[in-house]
Amino acid sequence: MFMVHPAARPLDGVVVVSLEQAVAAPFATRQLADLGARVIKIERPGGGDFARGYDQAVHGMSSYFVWLNRGKESLSLDVKSPGGRDVLRRLLSEADVFVHNLGPGAVGRLGFGVEALAELNPRLVSCAVNGYGSSGPWSQRKAYDLLIQCQTGLVSLTGTPEAGARVGVSVADIAAGMYAFSGVLTALLDRERTGAVRAVEVSLFDALAEWMSQPAYYTAYSGVQPPRLGTHHATIAPYGAYAASDGREVLFSIQNDAEWRAFCSDFLGDPAVAEDVRFATGAARVANREDLDVLVAAAYARRTSSEVAELLDSLRIANAPINDVADFLDHPVLRERGRWHEIATPGGPVEALVPPIDLAGTTPVMGDVPALGAHTDVLLSELGLDETEIKQLHADGTV
Repeated sequence: MFMVHPAARPLDGVVVVSLEQAVAAPFATRQLADLGARVIKIERPGGGDFARGYDQAVHGMSSYFVWLNRGKESLSLDVKSPGGRDVLRRLLSEADVFVHNLGPGAVGRLGFGVEALAELNPRLVSCAVNGYGSSGPWSQRKAYDLLIQCQTGLVSLTGTPEAGARVGVSVADIAAGMYAFSGVLTALLDRERTGAVRAVEVSLFDALAEWMSQPAYYTAYSGVQPPRLGTHHATIAPYGAYAASDGREVLFSIQNDAEWRAFCSDFLGDPAVAEDVRFATGAARVANREDLDVLVAAAYARRTSSEVAELLDSLRIANAPINDVADFLDHPVLRERGRWHEIATPGGPVEALVPPIDLAGTTPVMGDVPALGAHTDVLLSELGLDETEIKQLHADGTV
């Protein structure tokens, strides 16, 4: 039987070097840091990761950067300079993982392609995060989150009948970051079990394409794309938000016949609706959505939002108010389960969400958010550079 020391973290001892920017790759490496990996983030001298400048909402720092970069060590380094490439080479020769998401072909031009890395460090797992894959006609094309939302058709599914809309979070970046995270973990496990070292590649397009599979199947085999319906589900009815008498919207979902019959009897107040040929099956309810909406809206209008929620709860029908972000910040599921944890940033303390992966017997690291280049001199010293060499790197702008 395996024993786990309470202080041990799953990735203690794993060293990750990241040549990253923006969202996708930093999201992957932050999760590795939360699990105990030492993540050394390389940033451009003077400016750093350009996500540092996306906004100034958190004590003068970017909300994106604070979210994505806790627990990392920041090394300012000009990797285009000979001295910078030498430092990077030293780092990678001792690392376990190299994550990068620079522009198309940039890492290869620097001399750190997959084959070169295999010669430098045969145990190094390389993870490339790119836009459209490293092969194919679009391999050299730039890709950003909203562009990928457009290319995969997601924007055409999101919004109202009148207009499509961007998903409100960086969903393509997040998807790619999640697959990069799991890909690295898989490669590390395979390395330990078999000795094989496999390069990992994840594209934003492929990641979001996978998440588009259900509407893709629906469209390919029905011949009709799911419609945009705002907060309403495109292929299930009733499943959406309606306004109560106090003006607040409450979303609910009917998932089976038992719920539908209880809803008709006790919420609509008319058991006969359940057997109406327009509404007797799920497909019929979707086809006659407009008629159904009239009945549901009228029943909502007779009750406040609290009364709607209480009645639906009593019927064991899933429901939720349309919260705003302030409501979410004070959500009882987060507050009462201790999901907020204070971390330090250069501008002051902030509350950060505990990682969603709960591993028994371990505590996530949840380290501080680094200032640009905060760990540069310490890291250079660890690589064996003396004080004179470090001063020269500063003087010539390499760090």
